[in-house]
Amino acid sequence: MARYKDEQCRICRREGCKLFLKGDRCYSDKCSVTRRNYGPGDHGQKRTKLSEYGTQLREKQKTRYFYGVGEKQFRKYFEMAENKKGITGTNLLQILESRLDNVVYRLGFGISRAQARQLVTHGNIQVNGKKVNIASYLVKPGDEIAIREIRKDNPIIKENVEKGATRPIPEWLELNSEKLSAKVLRNVNRDEIDLTVEDHLIVELYSK
Repeated sequence: MARYKDEQCRICRREGCKLFLKGDRCYSDKCSVTRRNYGPGDHGQKRTKLSEYGTQLREKQKTRYFYGVGEKQFRKYFEMAENKKGITGTNLLQILESRLDNVVYRLGFGISRAQARQLVTHGNIQVNGKKVNIASYLVKPGDEIAIREIRKDNPIIKENVEKGATRPIPEWLELNSEKLSAKVLRNVNRDEIDLTVEDHLIVELYSK
């Protein structure tokens, strides 16, 4: 994904919801969405009526930013979802949730998806016993994800696991916090995804 160089909290304010881009800050009173629940910029408090296309675009952009995926890759995932059996919108979100960087974040090894992506690309993670440093790697049911043995003393990972001990682990994942390992039990269900998005609007956008 192309690097976004502006303040990340502006993204959440523009989309009108928390996208959890800044880790601990998003769970605190310092969260910009909580403090200033309106769009960024001089005209952020003005009410603007979006067109049908604008509404669809905002849903797509919100989803892209939430998972940290670029436009080209997002379209690729949509094509994958469209070619699978089932509801295209649900398939799309399931694919995004199965990205390795997202799974590492969901397990609490990283405090944000950006940090989880960094942990993956720096070679801290293994899948089924083999090092994987590709953040977009798609896990599947039965896969075992773990912190590599030589990286288990990483203070950042240890601190993140301790901080995240009170946060629930998704039911489709099984975490062993002592061994810093986990298993993918099944595919995620649509109602288990904590992103408030109308995925059918994304499908309509790409179907034009």
